[in-house]
Amino acid sequence: MGLAIHLLGTPHVVIDGQVAAAPRGKKVWGLLAFLICSQLPVSRKQLARMLFAEAEDPLAALRWNLSELRRALGSTDLQGELLDLHVDSATYVDIHVVARGAWEEAIEVPGLDRELLDGLSFSTCPVFEVWLATKRRHLQATAETVLREAALSRLAMGAPAEAADLAGRLVGKNPLDENYQALLVRCLAAAGDGLGAARQVAACRDLFMRELGVQPGATLEAAMRTVTSRPTAMPVVGRAGVLAQIEAGEAAIGAGALDAGLQCLRRAVAEADATTGDSALRARALVALGAALVHAARGRDEEGAIALHEALAVGQGELSPYAAAACRELGYVEFLRGRYERAHVLLQQAETLAGQDRAELARIAIVHGSVLSDTAHYVASIDILKRAKDEAESLGDSKQVAYALSMLGRALLLQGNLKEAARVLDKSIGISRPIWTAFLPWPQSLRAEVDMLLGNIDAAAERFEHAFALGCQLGDPCWEGIAGRGMGRVAIFRGESARAVEILVDAIARSTRLPDGYLWAKAYALESLCGLAVANKLAQAPGWVDELQTLAARSGMRDLTVRALVHRHELGETQSGEAGRMLASEIESQLLRDYVERSTASL
Repeated sequence: MGLAIHLLGTPHVVIDGQVAAAPRGKKVWGLLAFLICSQLPVSRKQLARMLFAEAEDPLAALRWNLSELRRALGSTDLQGELLDLHVDSATYVDIHVVARGAWEEAIEVPGLDRELLDGLSFSTCPVFEVWLATKRRHLQATAETVLREAALSRLAMGAPAEAADLAGRLVGKNPLDENYQALLVRCLAAAGDGLGAARQVAACRDLFMRELGVQPGATLEAAMRTVTSRPTAMPVVGRAGVLAQIEAGEAAIGAGALDAGLQCLRRAVAEADATTGDSALRARALVALGAALVHAARGRDEEGAIALHEALAVGQGELSPYAAAACRELGYVEFLRGRYERAHVLLQQAETLAGQDRAELARIAIVHGSVLSDTAHYVASIDILKRAKDEAESLGDSKQVAYALSMLGRALLLQGNLKEAARVLDKSIGISRPIWTAFLPWPQSLRAEVDMLLGNIDAAAERFEHAFALGCQLGDPCWEGIAGRGMGRVAIFRGESARAVEILVDAIARSTRLPDGYLWAKAYALESLCGLAVANKLAQAPGWVDELQTLAARSGMRDLTVRALVHRHELGETQSGEAGRMLASEIESQLLRDYVERSTASL
């Protein structure tokens, strides 16, 4: 009962269980979608220019469409010069459920497999068309994330056949995602359909060779042979033995002995399952295994996610510390892969489960602040990261302090506050150097970016080269990619365009050589390559800009979406420049706004 707004698939409104009469004119639906998605009040002038520019009297056309929208919603809102559609918590909005609801709710959304305003086009409104295409990409990616989360959860809960059905839908939506293919194979294998799993692997190999010219990576092979909790030796006995195995596994992984550590953790899970009957111990073992697979075993995030979902399933109620940690780690996985709405959902759940655990709440806040920074909510990101850093300092957790400072420095950098970014990043580097060498390339690369923006090119080059060398020694794709991007930027500043293209292409390849790399780092490097290619009128420029726009729009990286649209404007698409300016107005970054103004001054 009440009001329900359905925008996925054929748009319609339901009032008290009855489908309301459709408004006259498809632009009413466009107006509704834009107002629901807008994060700030929108002026009548902007809406009229975007949707009704071809009308004799655009403002009059807007007034008529607003009256139709009020009638359709049974509302008296949407008055005044600045329009802000207030949707109360009792109103059902399908796109909000997909983005913010629990997966159990989101999976039931009727239009989950369909696109926003399905079947409607707005050819006379080119700026709105650009906005709609961007939003459609993003919601499609969010729907995929819901299916993935549901499949992982069903698999962890012991329902592999249901998980396989969900994973099959996921592969149908995006068959070229290796992680999705691996998840389907894992579900089929867990359901006892070894033949089906083998056939899926063969079909995936054929598809990748035909469409991409490459073979899928090790993730697909691992899905065929890995069962998360299978011990590789006879289990130890009892609670004390399980605890010893967890401690030994974590110590081994900390010392770099990954395979031995994973063996210990898998034995701990198996023993906790078999003999102790202790749900808390089982959850602890699963969290330890899942976290190790996510952080230490590169390319194994999907396997780790299954263990974490299982920990979440058994670690509720009085066992909330382990459930909170599992939720936080799952949120971190979503953050890495640019699935930000679902990361928000998991991190909010983690906060609730953490209760008064200050250490856990600080860790959750750092991931949350990082998500906000990736999506260009810089003011909110800076606020939460400052508080998380202070809390980690009060607890004496130096690694979390260094991590929080690095993400805080990045947010300040992207906002354009270079002096403060330099101070914060220097502090992160100073903490990391003696205790956390494996993390050092990240704040070093960010600090080098500050140097470069301040005109200190030689200092930037030295920092980038050191970070790159260390990243290569560590074998970390993310650090290699972010430092490689910086070296490409240095080459651009030095006028070495051909060399810069070579370096940037290599940096992007390095950052994505594993299927669970940090997606923002790839997009950040790709944006630099696009800018260089457009400026030099390279033949590859349109293709690279398309790739950046798709990646940024699907994930919700707002800053990089704006930059992709500006690059399209520079390639001759005026409407993309107008859309970029419109989206940039919602982002609190002087650095971005200055860039947009310079690049679209002719509009």
